[in-house]
Amino acid sequence: MLNPVIRQLVENSQRFRTHVCVGLDPDIQKLPYGFDRTVAGVKAFLTEVIRASTGLCIAFKPNISFFEGMGFPGLTMLSELRGICPTDVPWIIDGKRGDIGNTSAMQARFMFDHLGADATTLHPYMGDDSVRPFFEYHDKLNFVLGLTSNSGADTFEKLGMATGGGLWETVIRRCVDWHHEFGNVGLVVGGTQGELGKARAIAGKCPFLIPGVGAQGGAYDQVLPVATGGGHVAVINMSRSILYGTPPGGDFSDGIRAELSKFVNH
Repeated sequence: MLNPVIRQLVENSQRFRTHVCVGLDPDIQKLPYGFDRTVAGVKAFLTEVIRASTGLCIAFKPNISFFEGMGFPGLTMLSELRGICPTDVPWIIDGKRGDIGNTSAMQARFMFDHLGADATTLHPYMGDDSVRPFFEYHDKLNFVLGLTSNSGADTFEKLGMATGGGLWETVIRRCVDWHHEFGNVGLVVGGTQGELGKARAIAGKCPFLIPGVGAQGGAYDQVLPVATGGGHVAVINMSRSILYGTPPGGDFSDGIRAELSKFVNH
């Protein structure tokens, strides 16, 4: 049986004719004119972002660190925003969790039971027991860091393995095994990476979450056919270029809708 979050992503991509996910990375200093530079102002801003984007994106991805940076009020606001997001648009909390088993179980409980995430992101460095507590939430989806969009991916992810290939390839192959076992394991693969096609070939049916498109330089039209080739699921995240792309003086809600409309397959 297809995982419900994956099924919803597929339905949304067909219904809205796009693969864009709107990243919610609030920066108080970048709020448009008319919004107070306070936690309340951030909430009002993101509420309008969600409303303006609904129907033009397949998911929302709040990055938890931007909310943690505002202290406990920021986390409270993140929880409240979940109630504003439409229930049929997956809420992917980018948390990059993963720790020893009992700690990881508490992290999963916080993400899924308390913050209401439909999906989250994980790093696999500590091995099987650090990610399995998340996989055991069978109706949720987990994107494991495979080959990230940042330049620092060269430091460890692209190191050659004695068994052949890079470390990132080993991670992806292990995620394929996990996905066969649990049915709810995807991969984070950067849209800035030239190995995207190779990653897709290795990953099989694992859904992709693709950062790096937009402000980081990745091109949606180039990434899309590679990531979705063969009918595979891909969630292409765009954050800064959507949130802060409206020229000063313009209506930011209209600006968001105009920007997202560029990625609708007419």
